[in-house]
Amino acid sequence: MTVDVLRQDQPAPSVLDRRQFLTSALGAGFALAVQPIVAQTVIHTDAGGLVAGEVNIGGFPAYRAMPAKGGHFPTVIVASEIFGVHEHIADLCRRLAKLGYLAVAPDLFFRQGDPRKMEDIQEILTTITYKVPDAQVMADLDATVDWIGKNGGNPHRLAMTGFCWGGRTTWLYAAHSSRVKAAVAWYGLLSGASTERQPRQPLDLAKDLKAPVLGLYAGEDPYITLDTLAAMQNTLERAGAKAELHLYRHVQHGFNADYRPTYDKEAAADGWRRMLDWFRSHGV
Repeated sequence: MTVDVLRQDQPAPSVLDRRQFLTSALGAGFALAVQPIVAQTVIHTDAGGLVAGEVNIGGFPAYRAMPAKGGHFPTVIVASEIFGVHEHIADLCRRLAKLGYLAVAPDLFFRQGDPRKMEDIQEILTTITYKVPDAQVMADLDATVDWIGKNGGNPHRLAMTGFCWGGRTTWLYAAHSSRVKAAVAWYGLLSGASTERQPRQPLDLAKDLKAPVLGLYAGEDPYITLDTLAAMQNTLERAGAKAELHLYRHVQHGFNADYRPTYDKEAAADGWRRMLDWFRSHGV
């Protein structure tokens, strides 16, 4: 496990007008449950030179961004946090599109509800997150990959990244699909109770990984302990998996979420660089 010590003093939160939280179209506004939004650090990437907006993938919506000119783009699937495909996730897609990727963030909660419109995190967890079957998520991601090849993307140069819930999903999909060439999981959960809907965790799947995975983790994460990271590292090494864990020791869970108080500019920038290097080193 590589350890870097990166830290940044955080600005005092500045709460945006509540109207900026309310959402309708996918990728518009911030989820209600993520208040307060730290206005000073919110990154906004414009859509100039891009084709960006909501698309339909086999009956469920997704946010897609890609260069306005050209085609057969290397592609990145972006898996959201528990808050769904809100403005931050859409912005990440636009950032990738500015670099020449087709980036698509499928709404993997579509059948269970819209977490963007829920004010309470526990409500999101109990009514949506815990009720989404992993098998459903894997099938929807498979459908997304099929859609990519018909809509401007190159399914043979396919990467995936995800954040928190989406980070766990990234580990799972790297074990599910041989079509992914590289994956990067940002502070994705590694362990947890086995349930009918979520029978296996990343710790159970190290030997099944079909794509190289880079895991980016926080040393002050209350949800993912250093002991859990050490256990995952040992499991990956025993399995001979093509995976690496990188630890930012003095940052918190959600350090890439520029709209939240947990954002750490240095760690986020370093993680973004590592993610792009990981993609490119594996042909994406």
